[in-house]
Amino acid sequence: MTGQTVTTLPTAPSATDLAGLFQLEQPLSARRIVVAMSGGVDSSVVAALAAKSGAEVIGVTLQLYDHGEAVKRKGACCAGDDIRDAREVADRLGIAHYVFDHESQFREDVIDRFADEYMAGRTPIPCIRCNMGVKFTDLFRMARELGADCLATGHYVQRVVGENGPELHRAADPARDQSYFLYGTTDEQLDFLRFPLGGLPKPQVREIAAELGLGVAAKPDSQDICFVPEGDYASLVKKLRPEAGNTGPIVHAQTGEELGTHKGIIHYTVGQRRGLEIGGQAEPLYVTDIDAERQAVIVGPKRLLAVTAMEVVETNRIGPIPSGQVAVKVRSLAKPVPCRIEGDLGGNATVRVVFERAEYGVAPGQAAVFYAGERVVGGGWIEDTEKVSG
Repeated sequence: MTGQTVTTLPTAPSATDLAGLFQLEQPLSARRIVVAMSGGVDSSVVAALAAKSGAEVIGVTLQLYDHGEAVKRKGACCAGDDIRDAREVADRLGIAHYVFDHESQFREDVIDRFADEYMAGRTPIPCIRCNMGVKFTDLFRMARELGADCLATGHYVQRVVGENGPELHRAADPARDQSYFLYGTTDEQLDFLRFPLGGLPKPQVREIAAELGLGVAAKPDSQDICFVPEGDYASLVKKLRPEAGNTGPIVHAQTGEELGTHKGIIHYTVGQRRGLEIGGQAEPLYVTDIDAERQAVIVGPKRLLAVTAMEVVETNRIGPIPSGQVAVKVRSLAKPVPCRIEGDLGGNATVRVVFERAEYGVAPGQAAVFYAGERVVGGGWIEDTEKVSG
């Protein structure tokens, strides 16, 4: 699967160019656009382009942390410095800007669930939970209440209007594509959402920010989970769930032999090889399973990671499922691989997914996202796997 052709926005975009970016009918002076502003360069440029269009623009930022912790965070989103940056951009653009406190809901829906998933021996993806809940659901409602014609975000995905209505497509620039994290978008949300950056390369987005004099033009992208300082998720989980530091056995999947002692199951994920700290084995060993009930990390040779099928739960479907080949991504950085879906995708249903060829490193708790070419057709959470026998 390859990326689409990356477009280039004119230095001085016309009203027609901007109307195309936001997929709104002209005149844009009669439109109201709500922009989700995280304080980063991407959402700031979206707000700037919306303001240049002549539409009435309202910036909305969700505060997801308490102020004392937030001001210490760098390069995250929706934290103290980021809220300040979003406000400064809004002031420079001359648009209204509102901050809504969602700290308690974010902790319950995203952070606590993140910790519980690790405690259950699973590998969570909090960014998807955030998009499915706090961000899209609540921002969608706020934008509607503000009388907006659309809600625009800085995500690198494309909204393409097809025969059956709006479709969610991968970003034109494969290196920036965020479609894996947005599979939970509903048809109703997609009808209202806009992704103006989906066809642009990131360097041009920074150029636009610099040309407009936005202070965030050179702000670095966030590389970590936003609420995990310095990427140390284990320390956060242990702070929330002190028992997460409990040790236990590292067990060979085939012989049942105890090979060592692990430092807590939260430090391991299926497919992991590094950090096991066990030597003297005839062949390299990988984490093949995590038994949360026994507090055991199960290890074995790579061939034991081969998975032929998986159970996917809480599924969402975006538009119709095509009759042709469907592919699935089982990790954010993985390539989509051919598969067959058994069951009806969507409506929170459970389906069985069969791989055309055995797949490795499929971890419960991760998302399975389905593609038909460049289009995202839906996804769900990996609940269980069926491994190659022997």
